[in-house]
This record gives sequence, C-alpha cells and structure tokens, in this order.
Amino acid sequence: MASTALFGSQPTAQRPRYIAIEGPIHVGKSHLVDILAERLHARRILDSKSNPFLRDFYNDRAGAAFASQMYFLMQRYKLLKELDSSSSYASTILSDFIFERDKVFAFINLDDHELRVYEQYFSLLSEQLPKPDLVIYLQTTTEALMRRIEKSEGDFEGQISLDYLTEVVKAFDHFFFHYNATDLLVINTSEIDFAERNEDLNDLLHRLQQPVKGTQYYLPLKSK
Repeated sequence: MASTALFGSQPTAQRPRYIAIEGPIHVGKSHLVDILAERLHARRILDSKSNPFLRDFYNDRAGAAFASQMYFLMQRYKLLKELDSSSSYASTILSDFIFERDKVFAFINLDDHELRVYEQYFSLLSEQLPKPDLVIYLQTTTEALMRRIEKSEGDFEGQISLDYLTEVVKAFDHFFFHYNATDLLVINTSEIDFAERNEDLNDLLHRLQQPVKGTQYYLPLKSK
C-alpha cells in the first residue's frame, strides 16, 4: 500500500502531522510506528526502554518506584521537547507514547506523598510540550498481553504479575475513556496480531485511509 493512501481521504492540509500511538506494555505500539513511519516517510520518536531504576522497581525495592517514574518523566520530556510546537513540521511525526502515559503509570506505582511531588513536576513540564494531532489507542485485554509478554525476551517484563498487568490495562482504559485532548482512534487489538498476520495489518491500514474526528472506535474484522 502506498504511503499516500494513509489518511488519503483528507485534504493534505488537514492530515495529521503528529501522530502518537498508545497502549499498555507489549501491545505493539513501536511495531505499528515503524510500519506507519515507513509508509508515511515519517520521523520516529520512540519511548526510552532503558531505566537504571527499573530492576529495583520490579524487585520491589523501597523508593525505586519514585526514582523510576521520575527518570521516565524526564526522558520522555526531553524526547518531546525536541518538537517545535510553534511551527509546522517539516515531515510527519510518529511517536509510540504520549506524555500523559507517564502519569497513568504514576497513579499506579506511587504512594500519595510521592504522587503529590510527581504531579508538580508533571504539570510544569507538560505545559511546555506540543500535543499530537491524532492519538491511536491500541486497546487489548490482560490475557492477550500476557501471551505477548510470555513470548518476549525482556528480562524485567517477565516479572510482571497478572495483577499488575490487569491494573495497567484498567488504568489505560479509564484514561482513554475520558480522553478528549485530541482526535482519538481506539482500536481493539485483543483478537488480532498485526505484527504476525498481514491480513490484520492490511485491515488496520485500510481503516487509516479514513479521517478521524473526535473519538472513534474501530473493531477489526477478526474481532467481530
């Protein structure tokens, strides 16, 4: 499929130039960013995978949750701060996170005292960052994520408990149920695998030929 086919029914001036793809751990965000970036000849902004405090966090060390959260906050801020919100982008931008992702995890991982400190930093930093034109939320179930994590080779992610993963899935669903900051396309990916099956990928890309206004929901053919 040619790159011009994506978002093709919209006038060029109205097509999203900054697109963010979101969802829980191992839902396929980065893979989809790579696919779309290739077709749109877009610049990629990928979330930082490394965090020196992550091992201690998964081992439940005291203070590690706050240290890990603040590290991710600053890394994500630096990545998005590179975007110039005051001028038009020279090319399409694709990222595999939005800045609010950090806050979703903060509400799960931090206690009340830590969260009060964290929110002050988050509010200060978020005001300085541009917002996407379009967010694509890859929604899924806990069971589907567990299957994907079990197939992965991540050292730390193999330690994620079912209870924690369930909490993450619920937190993302809650966040995007109330999300209205930008146009939003919610895609149910529980029964599809666009990384492994071309028919699932083509079905998804076909949907992206159509414009998104407000909040819209998409249930791929395999899920119907």
